[in-house]
Amino acid sequence: MKFEHVQGSIVAMVTPFKADGSVNFEVLTQLLERQIAGGTDAILAIGTTGESATMTHEEDAAVVEHTIRVVDGRVPVIIGSGSNCTATMLENSKLYQSMGADALLLISPYYNKANAEGMYRHFATTADAVDIPCILYNVPGRTGCSIPVSVVERLAKHPRIAAIKEASGDMAYAMKIAHCIGPDFALYSGNDDITIPLMSIGGSGVISVYANVMPKMCHEIVREFLTGDRNKALANHLRYLQLMNDLFLEVNPIPVKTAMNLMGLNVGPMRLPLYEMSGDAKNRLEATMREAGLL
Repeated sequence: MKFEHVQGSIVAMVTPFKADGSVNFEVLTQLLERQIAGGTDAILAIGTTGESATMTHEEDAAVVEHTIRVVDGRVPVIIGSGSNCTATMLENSKLYQSMGADALLLISPYYNKANAEGMYRHFATTADAVDIPCILYNVPGRTGCSIPVSVVERLAKHPRIAAIKEASGDMAYAMKIAHCIGPDFALYSGNDDITIPLMSIGGSGVISVYANVMPKMCHEIVREFLTGDRNKALANHLRYLQLMNDLFLEVNPIPVKTAMNLMGLNVGPMRLPLYEMSGDAKNRLEATMREAGLL
């Protein structure tokens, strides 16, 4: 299935692990089916939430192959192919395209960072070399650097740069790039708590952590907004806002995997250096989940 300016809820999938730390493909299948049944509009694999930073290239490829095969064209599949090494991102992107990815998520270069021209070329080098849409990923809380507005403006004109996942949480930044939105360039919220505000300036939906827990509701919130029932969308958004926030009480994906395990979804442990959620935070998350009717 082609990625054609998807509007809606795109789930940033967790990667389930067995007790021994290996990928649990049986549970991954169950999670993918649960997302599709819940109305999720597209699926993102091996992004930040998928713990790809702790996985080998072979494991990444195995998860990509499994995800694409199980989804089987029912919704678009986006693959996180980013790296702080441009050559590695290019290699990953070509591989995942050959495996059947519908689109790619490209993160800004973390740790080594970059100046504006280097940032532009980091993304453009990959976009020039592939034939499928690419989504920029702005998440300075993870990378230590933000994609400059001037770079977004340049990249938005590239024929294969289709969107940006804006996960800075900075509405002022989002406002500065909102004029780039059009038929060939979309804006997605990368923070569940500000999905509605970003959609109010032209956003097409959310790439969501929360959707791992409540896929149907996440889809409905975005769909209600897009179809004009904005009051209902806002009411549902506010109803589950505390849960969205509590899924970030600790570093993602620790809280969301904790929540999913509490729900009996058996996603298993995190990989080091991520570790089990602390007692107080876990108790708070569990209380919020009970209020939301999840337990």
